[in-house]
Amino acid sequence: MTFLKSLWADDSGASAAEYALILAIVGTGIALAAFQLGGAISGSMNKAKNCIANANGTC
Repeated sequence: MTFLKSLWADDSGASAAEYALILAIVGTGIALAAFQLGGAISGSMNKAKNCIANANGTC
């Protein structure tokens, strides 16, 4: 029982867990932003491709 009490009171790994949580949140944000940016770039490239393919002055 004293082992469980000492384990409960031990906070030596708390900062590592906090850093891991922050890293996971930041990584998720970066991944979502990259996904959105990729879609926007793809749309712009497709529009440019269509303008070049149909070069009749309407773009």
